[in-house]
Amino acid sequence: MNRAITFLEVGPRDGLQNEKALVSTADKLELIRRSIDAGASRIEVTSFVNPKRVPQMADAEDVCAGLPKVDGVSYIGLVLNAKGAERAIATGTLHELGAVCVATDSFAIANQGQTSDESVDAAKAIIAMAQAAGLKGQVTIGASFGCPFEGEVSEDRVVAMAVALAQANPIEVGLADTIGVADPAHVSRLVRRVVEAIAPIPVRVHFHNTRGTGIANVWAAVEAGASVVDAALGGLGGCPFAPGAAGNVSSEDVVYMLGRAGVATGMDLGKMIETNRWLADVMGRKLPGMVAQAPAFPKSVQE
Repeated sequence: MNRAITFLEVGPRDGLQNEKALVSTADKLELIRRSIDAGASRIEVTSFVNPKRVPQMADAEDVCAGLPKVDGVSYIGLVLNAKGAERAIATGTLHELGAVCVATDSFAIANQGQTSDESVDAAKAIIAMAQAAGLKGQVTIGASFGCPFEGEVSEDRVVAMAVALAQANPIEVGLADTIGVADPAHVSRLVRRVVEAIAPIPVRVHFHNTRGTGIANVWAAVEAGASVVDAALGGLGGCPFAPGAAGNVSSEDVVYMLGRAGVATGMDLGKMIETNRWLADVMGRKLPGMVAQAPAFPKSVQE
């Protein structure tokens, strides 16, 4: 088991993309600034998608133009196709392109208008575009643990996709529980299999808390060898193309749990809780994450 993981904040993109009330570019940049101040060294800042389909991400170029230049911080732009990759590269401010493929045909067609196999080929091409531009390429396998349209997803299928993607030499392969159906036993099995199949390429995990199992799934994944964990501040998030997909695991909850268990994340929990309260004001409601709602424990950590 890893005693330290790389924490990846996805709040500015995945946390906000499904919100109906548009969040200003200035507030997105403030969320990014606060995440850096709390210790985040990798941040998914936006996605380069059709603004008619995802209006919240219509300011992708503006967000990138305003990113603070901070040594040791890597900014990630999510892209689904070559056009999006070209837009992301053209900003000149990103360090990584995040490609996405999907484990089932039905969801791949709904999400990006192509079959599952076609999405793998597109992801490999995006990784190559990133590398040719001097950037890093990473990839996520969506619906790795279950599909909103087809139900159960074969573990063998996900492992085979990870092996195919590894041929493009991404910096990591991510497994996403897009609709929050995974359980810790399933996570443990699949993460272990993928870790073994693509070593030494790292495995990243991305969980939603739709059914309350998200935080347990993070623990199972880290125990099974995942070395990078996605989370969104406050537990915001969802997918516009996945019916019923609720929020991501909360950044504060993940950092609290792993820190208490002796797994280093490099994050400052107190500053994350302060940012939770700031973001709750921006969104006009209490956020789903639990740790920020609970009394401080131990007090010295959260004061």
